[in-house]
Amino acid sequence: MTASSLSPPRFHHVHLRSTDPSSAADFYARQFATATSGIWGGFPVVFSPNDVMILFEKDDSICSEPQSALWHFGWHVTDSRTTTAAFLARDEVQSLPLYTGIADAHVPLSSDTWFQTGENLGVTLERLNELRSAEHPVPGGAGFAYFQGPDGAVFEIAGDYPVERFNHIHMWQEDPLCAQIWYQKNFLVPPREKFGAVQVPVEECKVPRTVDRTFPALNVDGMYRSPPGGVTVGDIDLTWYPNQTDAPLQSSIGQLMDHIAFSVTDLDAWMEKLRRDGVTFLTDEYPLADTRAVMVEGPSREALEIVERP
Repeated sequence: MTASSLSPPRFHHVHLRSTDPSSAADFYARQFATATSGIWGGFPVVFSPNDVMILFEKDDSICSEPQSALWHFGWHVTDSRTTTAAFLARDEVQSLPLYTGIADAHVPLSSDTWFQTGENLGVTLERLNELRSAEHPVPGGAGFAYFQGPDGAVFEIAGDYPVERFNHIHMWQEDPLCAQIWYQKNFLVPPREKFGAVQVPVEECKVPRTVDRTFPALNVDGMYRSPPGGVTVGDIDLTWYPNQTDAPLQSSIGQLMDHIAFSVTDLDAWMEKLRRDGVTFLTDEYPLADTRAVMVEGPSREALEIVERP
């Protein structure tokens, strides 16, 4: 089978490590009305209605440092304001503050402050001061919010969307535009709408992150959001911002979010293509549930599992 005849992969699962995998799966099933918990391949999992899983593996020593390319997963909800209020009322869910850029003020939901410039997420301090001086009202309505689940795992809810489901993986990349080219070339996936709008030749893809931090952010000092990038795998968006530190991103293997997984219909053909394209293989093929898989490495050392879809 030639590369041109291969079908792009679908998103299969995100693999989290947990001190209590069954309890972790049950936690997410309680939070999301459309989610259910169960078992797949011997692993406790959460099933999303769009045929995506959150898979949990037992690990008594969870670590999330040094920083890898994998940050958090996101879930679409039909009413972000109602969902945020409901989560804030639950003792088992920890809300993570979104700092606004105004001293140490923070909000639980992005739309309770100024959170975008045009269609681009993030507001610089300069723009924030302009909005405040003009007494421009905050947008209100739908937005995004961050929470912490078992083992310190960060998850995001975003709204308002027609269907509640697993929606995205948020990442960091050393070179966001180069990473976008890498995923498009090697996995034949399209750029994510808006986030993947900048298309540059490979020889021009190393674009330094901008110096301005933007808000709202989980860090009181803001975060770097430019240049962004992203692709869409099946119906799941992979979205990324630049590495937030000067230290290189480390392998995700063994960390809290260990890897993400794509599914394909012909593993042998995909392995042949990826080897031909020079992609780094972390493993030989191995059995997984009632099928088989292989692990490769992404452009910023994120582990990517390729699962054959029966």
